[in-house]
Amino acid sequence: MILVYTHKITPRVRYIFKHILTRTLLIPVDFTSKVEEFVAFNGPKMTYTKTPLGNEFFVKSNNLLFEQGVNDMEISMQKWDETPCFFKTGPKSSIPFDVFAASFYLITRYEEYLPHVKDIHGRYTADQSLAYKKRFLEKPVVDIWAYKLLDALKEKFPDYDYKNRKYEFISTVDIDNAYAYKYKSLIRSVGGFINDLLHFRVLDVWNRFAVTFNLKKDPFDTFQKILEIKKEYKIKTIFFFLIGDYTTFDTNVSASKSKYKLLIKEMVDYAKVGLHPSYFTMHNTALLKKEKLRLENIINSPIQRSRQHYLRFSLPETYQHLIDLEVEEDYSMGYASNVGFRASTCTPFYFYDLDFEIQTPLKVFPFALMDTTLNDYMKLTPKQSLGRIRDIKNEVKAVNGTFITLFHNESLSDYLRWKGWKRLYESMIKIAVS
Repeated sequence: MILVYTHKITPRVRYIFKHILTRTLLIPVDFTSKVEEFVAFNGPKMTYTKTPLGNEFFVKSNNLLFEQGVNDMEISMQKWDETPCFFKTGPKSSIPFDVFAASFYLITRYEEYLPHVKDIHGRYTADQSLAYKKRFLEKPVVDIWAYKLLDALKEKFPDYDYKNRKYEFISTVDIDNAYAYKYKSLIRSVGGFINDLLHFRVLDVWNRFAVTFNLKKDPFDTFQKILEIKKEYKIKTIFFFLIGDYTTFDTNVSASKSKYKLLIKEMVDYAKVGLHPSYFTMHNTALLKKEKLRLENIINSPIQRSRQHYLRFSLPETYQHLIDLEVEEDYSMGYASNVGFRASTCTPFYFYDLDFEIQTPLKVFPFALMDTTLNDYMKLTPKQSLGRIRDIKNEVKAVNGTFITLFHNESLSDYLRWKGWKRLYESMIKIAVS
């Protein structure tokens, strides 16, 4: 165990020290604000305050962890060797900047509580973030800093028994449209036929006809392939099912269809299943609750995992709603427009609510990249995408983090905008597990 002396033990101090030292570096931590207790302690110890007590390991504290609420702050960047950092410390400090305050700023998404312009879907955008502006969005800097801190601790306390965490990979699959044509209502099917005819989409007309009359398989029905890959590479896979009512943005098969229910039940037998709350649940807790109960009734067990459709969430409200409904894990933390690390970390973390100044029980699993980001936003080819995937996976592996990817069943279809992308998912898995 490492003992930390600080002049005031705040919820923020407890939260971020436990995240950096215990969850990331596997070092148990305890706190004291009594000088005599600190001096009497024989094991490894550090002070986190304005001035050192003696020649112990000392990190000069920024004020952030001793404040409450959210204040606009001027951030100036430095470098720690090659790694960008901020909240510089003085010459007496054992490390050149306040790793704890800087990590807290990034992980809590402090900047998302400040006034900002939202995109057309009401989302906070990557280009407003410090990580994007200062070009470290594709680096998990919080984890990189933690390992640099570890090097400094090893130098100071060489006899301590340090443990190493292991790299992990989680494949997550969002089911926005389980089927392209099958099991849609008569009105939607006929409307689709007429729309394709009016736009002279002859191939679409034929595919729609062939699938509807069972002459060929629905192109989006790639579930068996995903399960085969899961089994072959022995990977953890989570399916997030959209079961909201039909809207312009929620166009899945109706959750009342027995074939769709059967598909969900089948997936539960082979993989983990979570809720994909529909477009309008971002601010609507009643709708979120309705969809959660709907999925729980289909799978006959409590829903613990969730990821917002369109990645539409607003801090802290959406997370507060999930917590109220006893959802334990959220997988929405990432950007639609850019690959990288929205919270600057590849380590799952507990959501810290800056409104109430508490660590909540909701565990956030940040994903690093999404298929639609690569294809629709960044306009990359499958080959270029693999290069980006490899780069990001290497960043995660370097800090023994958790590499989480987001794909859709559609992207394995080789159909419409996914033409030529069919093999990307398996190629990505090969890179992820290597």
